Amino acid sequence: MTDDIKTAAMLAIGDELLSGRTKDKNIGHLADVLTLAGIDLKEVRIVGDEEDAIVEALDALRVRYDYVFTSGGIGPTHDDITADAVARAFGVACTHDAEAMRLLGEMYARRNMEFSEARQRMARMPEGSRHIPNPVSTAPGFIIGNVYVMAGVPQVFQAMVDKVISTLPAGARVLSQAVLCPYGEGDIGTALAAVQKAHPSASIGSYPKFDGERFSTELVVRSRDKALLEAATAAITAMIEEITEKKQSVHDERGHPAEPV
Repeated sequence: MTDDIKTAAMLAIGDELLSGRTKDKNIGHLADVLTLAGIDLKEVRIVGDEEDAIVEALDALRVRYDYVFTSGGIGPTHDDITADAVARAFGVACTHDAEAMRLLGEMYARRNMEFSEARQRMARMPEGSRHIPNPVSTAPGFIIGNVYVMAGVPQVFQAMVDKVISTLPAGARVLSQAVLCPYGEGDIGTALAAVQKAHPSASIGSYPKFDGERFSTELVVRSRDKALLEAATAAITAMIEEITEKKQSVHDERGHPAEPV
């Protein structure tokens, strides 16, 4: 089954992301969409508006994963350099795409706005690219190789993702099951590691919680195979029961509750 699983990475581009001026909303959205499509998002990188950094990240990610999705840097201003960086990574020229020029020219004409040199920058893309439609603001994203280049504005990014995801082969969806554990991670760490080792095909996530008085843990089991999911979940349930029995035994022996770990 693993041979059929598609993997992906995301490259978020923009100085504003690193400065904190802009709070990224695109990473979570892409993760949600890819999970539903059965594609594993394996890595996310954030780089500034620096061509060398973008090229370096793209070169690393596009050979490691089936798909690379980028956000940001394809607007009309001087620091929108993503198209140039992607073209350089693929060793092709970055030019004004004729169809993109037509679409943008007609859109600005309808709005009685000048199709200025700055706005024409949004029609630039690496030679050989295919368009990603933009139903929100017309300026297309583009695809070259296994790299999908999209806008950074969340509304536009989401619209472009919707256009792209339907063209990708869907994989088997990841199933998940949450188990609420009344003990903190310190109580369950060793036993939980044993459960994970015994069920290597399932992924077990541990998420500590604190209600103001005591710690507990939410354990989330993930697998594409329902039987494996159920087996790992059952093992976790048995683990919790065993810990409870041990704690109760200590309680009975001491005559008072055991101290929390």
